[in-house]
This record gives sequence, C-alpha cells and structure tokens, in this order.
Amino acid sequence: MKIESQMMDATTSMGANNIATSSRTNAPPMMAPTEKPEKFFGIDFKWWQQKMSFYLTTLCLQWFTSEDAPEVPEGTSDKDRFVIVEAWKHSNFLCRNYILSGLQDDLNNVYSGTKTSKEL
Repeated sequence: MKIESQMMDATTSMGANNIATSSRTNAPPMMAPTEKPEKFFGIDFKWWQQKMSFYLTTLCLQWFTSEDAPEVPEGTSDKDRFVIVEAWKHSNFLCRNYILSGLQDDLNNVYSGTKTSKEL
C-alpha cells in the first residue's frame, strides 16, 4: 500500500512534465544519421525535396515542415509553458537551418527571412 502511494505521488508530480516531454515520448526512435543531401541549385526540385525530407526524418525534424507551433493548454504553469515554447523554437530553428544550408547561396539569401520551417 505504501509503494502504491509513493507511485501515485511520483506520477502526480510528473504530470506537469508530461506536456513538456510528450513530443519526445511520442516521437519515433532516432534513426541512424544519413548523408546530407547535395545543395539545391534550382534544378530537379522534387529529387532534392525527397532527399531533404528523408534527411530531416532521420533527424526527427520532418514534422516541423508541416505543423504550426503547439498550442499550450490553459492552466499550464509558466515554467512548463516556457519549456514547451522554447523546445519548439529550438527544434524549429534546427530544421529551418538544415533546410537553408541545403540551398545554393543565392536561394539561401532569398529564403533566409522566413520565420518557420513550415513557411520555408
């Protein structure tokens, strides 16, 4: 009975952290890294897009190209809200810059002003 009580207390205290860690626990397991695709020079976009998509998938970042920032549920503590928002910003930053680094310099200059990976 005492063990069950301790487990319930631990589970309750972890409830606040569940939101912040849900993206990690729901994410597929990390795949072995793949070779970075060649830079896109304006020719054969579909081929480059497929290679970049696979590359981002191996880094568990592909979903940032199709989803908006998560909406934080009301009642979430300021600390958890901060963690959720900052984690999303960091991962979006990585995804966006992996894509930008795969573009020829002229194209990189054109698209470097985008704010999110989805927009890019």
